[in-house]
Amino acid sequence: KKKRKCENEERQDKNKDEEFAPAVKNTVLEGHGGCGNMQPQVRQSALQLKASFEVVSEDGPKKKETITISAEMAHGILRRISERDLHNMGLNSDYARPEWMIITVLPVPPPPVRPSISMDGTGTGTR
Repeated sequence: KKKRKCENEERQDKNKDEEFAPAVKNTVLEGHGGCGNMQPQVRQSALQLKASFEVVSEDGPKKKETITISAEMAHGILRRISERDLHNMGLNSDYARPEWMIITVLPVPPPPVRPSISMDGTGTGTR
């Protein structure tokens, strides 16, 4: 069963069985803290991202709710990633910010600079 909630958990030590290995250092493994939020299930549908998660209503039954993740929403989420988290993910904040992966400004050259288009081989046309 997949986890759907970010909870604090105790990590298992991989070297537990190798108690007498001389090269093994005794390190204390800490939990990550857990935020307690529900994690949505994200699916791609054509050119859209959809997040679905279960919502518990006051009456008791669980209801599955689906929302569309817009580009603006994804950009806002990526913009909130801290410098420390970027370093932990192995990204350099000077050269590879995650929010730079979403195009927010699309430069378009003015008409005199654009190349002309030949229409039926007779002349150049403009659009």
